[in-house]
Amino acid sequence: MDKLPWNTFGRCSAEVYDSENAKWDLVMGMWQLDVPPNQIVAVDEKLYSSGDCLNAWKGHIEVYEGQIWDEVDGSHLETLASPISTSDAEWPPIKRAYITMAAIGSHLFFMAGYRQAGETSRLTSIVHAFDTSAKSDAWRSLEPMEEEGEKELCCHGCVVFLGNN
Repeated sequence: MDKLPWNTFGRCSAEVYDSENAKWDLVMGMWQLDVPPNQIVAVDEKLYSSGDCLNAWKGHIEVYEGQIWDEVDGSHLETLASPISTSDAEWPPIKRAYITMAAIGSHLFFMAGYRQAGETSRLTSIVHAFDTSAKSDAWRSLEPMEEEGEKELCCHGCVVFLGNN
């Protein structure tokens, strides 16, 4: 394959390691519009993402099965944007401070932290789980946990995709 200019195709492509041949291959057009996924995890030989470099949470989960990214049925969850409706005048606005995703078995786990506007010392963390094998009611959420003090989440991810393709 000829070397292609990075600005032409590189930003929407990915490299995939072929373990049988011990080499890296370039996969063109993994995402559209030059906006790569923020986090990618592998479950059952499929790649999953919930955001991109512009939005850590797009409001749903997407799956890549070798050709295009598709929205996963039943994956919409507005509470990852804000756990409490901010339209209620009693509650101050809540802002998501962080979100990260991990895969265990057939589940995607999302850890999200929320903070009230202007608040720096108290953080509410919630874990949400999405069962990729469920046909309905795939989401469940654990009890929120409140923490005191400054918190910062630093997340770096790596995808391990073992398959025959």
